[in-house]
Amino acid sequence: MTKLLLPLCLLLGLIGRVDAQPDVARPDVAQPDVARPDAVPQAEIASDLIKAKLYLPDEQQGYYRGTRFDWSGLIASLEHKGHSYFGKWFGPYDPKIHDAVSGPVEEFGAIGYESAKPGETFLKIGVGVLRRIDEKAYHFASPYELVNPGKWTVNPAADRVEFAHYLTDQDGHSYIYRKTVRLVKGKPELLLEHSLENTGSRVLETNVYDHNFFMLDNQPTGPDFVVKFPFTLRATTPKEGLLETRDKQLVYLRPQQKGDAVYTLLEGFGSTAKDYDIRVENTRTKAGVRVTGDRPLSKLAFWSNPANLSPEPYIGVRVEPGKTFTWTLTYQFYTLP
Repeated sequence: MTKLLLPLCLLLGLIGRVDAQPDVARPDVAQPDVARPDAVPQAEIASDLIKAKLYLPDEQQGYYRGTRFDWSGLIASLEHKGHSYFGKWFGPYDPKIHDAVSGPVEEFGAIGYESAKPGETFLKIGVGVLRRIDEKAYHFASPYELVNPGKWTVNPAADRVEFAHYLTDQDGHSYIYRKTVRLVKGKPELLLEHSLENTGSRVLETNVYDHNFFMLDNQPTGPDFVVKFPFTLRATTPKEGLLETRDKQLVYLRPQQKGDAVYTLLEGFGSTAKDYDIRVENTRTKAGVRVTGDRPLSKLAFWSNPANLSPEPYIGVRVEPGKTFTWTLTYQFYTLP
């Protein structure tokens, strides 16, 4: 049975809002945890094959209140046949840290940032209207002020959670963004179903990618993992001695250590949705996951640290006023023979 896990202390207002907290984490300074994961809005969903827990968007008490990622669909955990796929991969926690997230979270590119002057506003779909700080280029870790968070609605059910974000801005950028995280009965599948309706007077043009943050059975990143694609790979920034491409695969030559920087763009995909097809497998625990999308890739990146692997597939988004753009991502979980 679906449960909206709002602790009694939260309902009685015994937990106050944390106001004195840094907006951006410094990697060289330990940051204390400022909220307990069990004291934030969340929901559990299940099918006959999968169970998962999600963190829900909330401007005051949400687990994630940063300005980088879409606030909807954060998956705290997901289990299938004794295997786990997502979890807390980062260190000290703060709800305002730009990447204090887990699961297949998504980020939209900033809209209107280049034309905004310092002090003026720009848009991040799934977050809201933000204020530009200075003349510097947009950076996802910068502490942009959230000046218009829009309105979120959340509808949890036994096997799904439906999210909707309503945003109206005076500059003409307005939308209704809907996202459903749904488990499929009788199949080891998770669907992320999206629609973006342009309710404003200006075109919405951006891109969106899924960061993924895979943590298969909490295994450390290294040679037990392989990442597979349906096309021959070319890495723009190969990590010699650690990560290399072999035909249609990314393979690790040794365990990734703290301080090993892994980020590269991947080339070789075509212009159809058939190349949006990524598998991450662990040959030691036999856990595997396949991600497919119904839109063509516009860009493909890969990032990892010692705790998680993150293929980052992008799609292009352009929505004329009065129109709606849709896309669906399918996650299939399996066990290797």
